[in-house]
Amino acid sequence: MGSSYVTNPLEFLINTLFGLYILTVMLRFLLAVVGADFYNPVSQFLVKVTNPLLVPLRRVIPSIGKIDTSALLLMLGLQMVSFGLIALLRAGQVSMISLLILSVAELVGLFLNVLLFSILIQVVISWVSPGTYNPAISVLYSITEPLLRPCRRLLPPISGIDLSPLAALIGIQVVKMLLLPPLQQLAQ
Repeated sequence: MGSSYVTNPLEFLINTLFGLYILTVMLRFLLAVVGADFYNPVSQFLVKVTNPLLVPLRRVIPSIGKIDTSALLLMLGLQMVSFGLIALLRAGQVSMISLLILSVAELVGLFLNVLLFSILIQVVISWVSPGTYNPAISVLYSITEPLLRPCRRLLPPISGIDLSPLAALIGIQVVKMLLLPPLQQLAQ
């Protein structure tokens, strides 16, 4: 009971705090890649929360086209620190290569989950409250539209029902199943 009594809440706090900030950086990264409206209140929140760490990194690490490499490296670094702290709490040793591979796998999984949940939320909102404007809905649309547009070309609406979200969700799940297990095995 001794060590897990303190270790479990500490692991929870590390996972939660690092996870929320990494998610915030990832959302900012995705919104920049898709060219979302940065005057949107949700976008402005993401910018203000992530600027303290991203602005200094951008002075050193330039972007490559639309790809914000400083945001990518920040996410990777934070994920590695999070896993490293948890390994220390568990009194285990993890190699830097394993930390790197696990962190990449975790970030890929997070990226796919962001897409998956963005589509699910957008679908539910379209059923519950279609046609209403909300800044968060606008952000969701910005994130999902680059994925749903090609799906709509492959699977046009049938009798007015858009099945492209279903095709995208199936595709995301297949990608998760094909990509994540090999990455996680590499780290072992």
